[in-house]
Amino acid sequence: MEQAENGPVRENPRKVREGIVVSDRMVDTVVVAVIERVRHPRYGKTVQRTKKLYAHDGGADAHVGDRVRVQETRPLSKTKRWRVTEIVERAR
Repeated sequence: MEQAENGPVRENPRKVREGIVVSDRMVDTVVVAVIERVRHPRYGKTVQRTKKLYAHDGGADAHVGDRVRVQETRPLSKTKRWRVTEIVERAR
């Protein structure tokens, strides 16, 4: 591992995804729906796949409808492996 000015450089940087908050009913946790566009292997048509990620939101700032950026982190609970890094756009 190489050394940078602000600490060691990670060999594989953490994944970052952007999605819409679909639930904020839990304490310090939000459910984020991430839409991924994938080409169908046989037919070539672009299809949307939605994946729900459970993300830690310590300040409880994110609400339903907000567009947020989440970053991969160590396991925080049985299902929670992401944390909210920033709120990109508030719900209208």
